[in-house]
Amino acid sequence: MNQVRIVILDPAHFHAALIQKETYPWVSNRVSVYAPLGAELLDYLNRVSLFNTRPEKPTNWELEIHTGPDFMNRMLRDKPGNVVVFAGRNRAKIDWINASLEAGLNVLADKPWVIDSANLPKLEKALNDAESKGLVAYDIMTERYEITSILQRELVNAPEVFGRQIEGTPQDPGIVAMSVHHIMKMVAGIPIRRSVWFFDVDEYGEGLADVGTHVVDLVQWTAFPDQAIDYRRDIRLLEGKHWPTVVTQEQFRQVTGEANFPRSVSRYVKNGRMDYYCNNSVTYSIKGVHAKLDILWNWEAAPGTGDAYEAAFRGTRARVEIRQGKVENFRPELYVVPAGGARDQVVSGLKQKLAALQSAWPGVAMEERGGAFHIVIPEKFRVGHEAHFAQVTNRFFEYLKDPKSMPQWEKPNMLAKYYVSAKGTEMGREPARAGTH
Repeated sequence: MNQVRIVILDPAHFHAALIQKETYPWVSNRVSVYAPLGAELLDYLNRVSLFNTRPEKPTNWELEIHTGPDFMNRMLRDKPGNVVVFAGRNRAKIDWINASLEAGLNVLADKPWVIDSANLPKLEKALNDAESKGLVAYDIMTERYEITSILQRELVNAPEVFGRQIEGTPQDPGIVAMSVHHIMKMVAGIPIRRSVWFFDVDEYGEGLADVGTHVVDLVQWTAFPDQAIDYRRDIRLLEGKHWPTVVTQEQFRQVTGEANFPRSVSRYVKNGRMDYYCNNSVTYSIKGVHAKLDILWNWEAAPGTGDAYEAAFRGTRARVEIRQGKVENFRPELYVVPAGGARDQVVSGLKQKLAALQSAWPGVAMEERGGAFHIVIPEKFRVGHEAHFAQVTNRFFEYLKDPKSMPQWEKPNMLAKYYVSAKGTEMGREPARAGTH
């Protein structure tokens, strides 16, 4: 692999800067940035500057900035690098991704790639083009690198612990998960500044179409590891719902810096308050297993708390759960809850499985806690959400060295993920479409 030269296109989301929180030995420190001049670009530059000037392990990024309304076309003409990073506006993203691939550029793109099902053919084209051209087009799925999710996957796929996955019913699913995010929060030590378009669901997507892609990905990655999922055959959407979080005009000003709601969201505004349709619930079956996901956006986390993810997979021997409540001091913890009569089998299976995990995750252990078994995770493995971006980026670079090393299941499973997130969102808007295949 030749030296990687990164191009950052329209870094309108703070995830673009998190890619550069660390440096990579095979990546040039000179990065070209193409974007319109505005607050979003300045926020990105500020974050990268702070990474360069921090006291411990400072980065040494050098940025070449190109601004102007034709930034995308100019980037395609210049082609100053071989990898384009996208983390910004969602509606146009898939068109930009396809244009970059057609120009022979590799793509590392933040979620979501598509926010409506009409663009699934464009997504499929992007993945096919990358494959045929020997390029890499990779989705930034950071949550696969969270240690509790990694270990949950290991235990769900250990029959001696979990048994087999219970299919469940729409009313009593075999898999349930909930993701909670917050509109107002701190990122890399800086209060977040949301773009005005963040609140336009036609531009940014509802919760399921955006952050919900992580949850959909974790369901299939955990329950069906290394298996290709054909959304046309293996997935059936059953029910979708959506509802708003109410944002006051003062809250909107606080997080965007803008005094007034924009015209793009005027249909959701009444008496100085906006109904922000960012919350979703979807129920579906995947290879016969019923799953129910809740994706929520609240205004701000209570002191000492933050974004949260909880998930439970029901097996014939045990439930394997990620919890993140008060008992867990609001950080994710992993539990194994034996089914009735299976306690001794589960204890024996857990000891066997944890012993096998020591080579990869030394020090992982178990302790009994209230009828369940808490998986004790050494602190060195709890690196945090922001560090996951470097982990994903390093995996991308591995595939860049050898594009054929990317697992064959990644492409169909990416299509399946976005089918659930996009179509499930649409079902929430039109409940009469329940039962869609």
